[in-house]
Amino acid sequence: MRRPKYFTPREVSVHNTLKDIWVSYLGKVYDLTPLLEEHKGDVLLKPITECAGKDISHWFDPKTKDILTHVDPLTGCIKYYTPRGRFLHTPPPCPRTDWANDFGKPWWKDNRYEVGLLSAKTRWIRIINTLTSQEQRLEVCSEETLGEILQRYLRYNSHAASYTWKHNGVNLDMSKTLSENGIPEEDEFYCGSPDCDLFSPSICLYFNDDLTEL
Repeated sequence: MRRPKYFTPREVSVHNTLKDIWVSYLGKVYDLTPLLEEHKGDVLLKPITECAGKDISHWFDPKTKDILTHVDPLTGCIKYYTPRGRFLHTPPPCPRTDWANDFGKPWWKDNRYEVGLLSAKTRWIRIINTLTSQEQRLEVCSEETLGEILQRYLRYNSHAASYTWKHNGVNLDMSKTLSENGIPEEDEFYCGSPDCDLFSPSICLYFNDDLTEL
């Protein structure tokens, strides 16, 4: 079974335009761009577009995975709670004959828009190429394996797979996460300070042709 792809909140946040809109909720990441294309110009998209690139988990009941509900003080009926205004696929406050409810699944229950999982915790690491002495600081998902982190790093070094990855001189298991490889997390006390780089774990890359057999 194929592993899901993990995204950092920062990665989700860059998809914040009408032509490229992502949101996250209840631990998953969704690309709602096709939804906006399909319903272009619909005023009920406004609350969604206002939250482009953001996490909207607070819209949902984590137990039912449906939109939060409340009791309408005027009617005593249970209705969806939409403080930002009614949005697409939520019924109108009062019965109306012109509301089309034949759309099938509401967008928040439609798996077609799901693109991956939101990382529960991200980490900063430093990757040092011992061949070129180049150093790159990366924000990665704590759930990612080293092999998946390698895929992130390819933009900086397209030959990253030709290197042996080590931490403190020990070969890393590319099928395991940073924690599973025994790589400690950065000291949270220093994270965000000008010296944060100094406290981020470092991974050293050794070009395989240059490896010396002991």
